[in-house]
Amino acid sequence: MNFLTELREGLSISWSAIRANKLRSVLTTLGIVIGIVTVTLMGTAIAGLNQSFLNSISSIGTDVLYVSRASWIIQSRQEWVEAQKRPAITLAEAEALGRQLTLALAIVPVAQNNEPVKFKNRNSASVNVIGTTEQFQLTSGLIVAQGRFLSAAESAGGRPVCVIGAEIATNLFPHEIATGQKIQVGQRTFEVVGVLEKKGGLGDNGGADNEVILPLPQFNNAFLEEPDYEIHVKVRQLGQLDDAREEVRSVLRKIRHLAPGAPDNFTINQQDQFLELFHKIAGTIGGVGLFITGLSLFVGGIGIMNIMFVSVAERTREIGVRKAIGAKRRTILLQFLIEAASICLLGGIIALGIAWLAVLALRNIMPAEMSPLIVAISLLVSLLTGVLSGFFPAWRAARMNPVDALRNE
Repeated sequence: MNFLTELREGLSISWSAIRANKLRSVLTTLGIVIGIVTVTLMGTAIAGLNQSFLNSISSIGTDVLYVSRASWIIQSRQEWVEAQKRPAITLAEAEALGRQLTLALAIVPVAQNNEPVKFKNRNSASVNVIGTTEQFQLTSGLIVAQGRFLSAAESAGGRPVCVIGAEIATNLFPHEIATGQKIQVGQRTFEVVGVLEKKGGLGDNGGADNEVILPLPQFNNAFLEEPDYEIHVKVRQLGQLDDAREEVRSVLRKIRHLAPGAPDNFTINQQDQFLELFHKIAGTIGGVGLFITGLSLFVGGIGIMNIMFVSVAERTREIGVRKAIGAKRRTILLQFLIEAASICLLGGIIALGIAWLAVLALRNIMPAEMSPLIVAISLLVSLLTGVLSGFFPAWRAARMNPVDALRNE
């Protein structure tokens, strides 16, 4: 008897045994179902969060440096206190950087504040208002969906115009064209000249979708005359990023009259900081999820092992008869391994159905997509769990003495 014949016969006997004990088979799969639902939802959630994060962070270009008073990621209260003691970044420093840097394609001062935005009887309570120049589009990678971005003349002259994010446009102008309309930002009125393409983002502020971008002179006149600026420095070539970072550091130290050996009183931030932090958080979440999944599968595997031991005990005489008429140990081993793997695979398929329904519900609150890779991994885990948990009962059945087995009543 060749291997394919043994495999076909094992599948037939295994499915007959599963059908003959439907209730027991269903109860046996419960542990596996819980484990596979857990691993599927965990993988789907992490993949969704990862995609959402990458979409959100895409505006923080890989070739852009962000000079500010404090680091984006504060590790301790002491670090926060020290950052607050530093002098604010000024517009004069941004202009001096623009004159002295040689590796930069664009140097953009950016000031921010939160203000309410209103149009007629519709309003958005807390909006991120940005004062900047026309080159902000170059450093931020923003795309205009309607109208246009700020012009150089508007950035220099301070004409009361603005560009708004997609979410604000939806909230204030659900049935109207936004461009050409006049909105109230804080206590001032601005004409909308452009609407940004929807980007999506993490966090409560909605990222670029919840922004109003103003010419810097208008921002200073309306909100903060001397804000704490952030300077965006776009590098000419990505390969020059490290050299550009060092050039920014040395030039700004000279501008700020820092003595040799004195610590920097500013921070140069870049995208890698967020990516590193996110990978750490995702790794921790994945580790906890893996532990929970492993625990569920372990419990389910123990249940399947016990049921398979019971199945072997119930079919001892059958095993004796098959061995007496020439069945090899390999044939008996394969039969019970197939039965255990089939039970787990059935549980995996049921679990994927449950997980798919859960993913449909999750889409309302977070990005979630059940990819073919996650489905394949879930089915593979089911199969491996069945093989591992069914091995010892199958080995015991294969090692039975046919004479002793035939005596069993």
